[in-house]
Amino acid sequence: MAKKVMSIEESFLALDTIVEQLEGGEASLEEAFVMYQKGMELLKECSKKIDTVEKKMMKLNENGELSEF
Repeated sequence: MAKKVMSIEESFLALDTIVEQLEGGEASLEEAFVMYQKGMELLKECSKKIDTVEKKMMKLNENGELSEF
């Protein structure tokens, strides 16, 4: 089964939800550990996506030409 690719916005929302659940303190230690692992995976994916965007960013110079940002 293919894994759904989340947008960066969806990933951040999922991270927010995980943080809220962990801060709530009602999860068992095992549940908290699973949530922590999922959060770290999401964070890693977000970081990769941001790095990709940064590498693709270009700027328009005064001559109307594109150059790396």
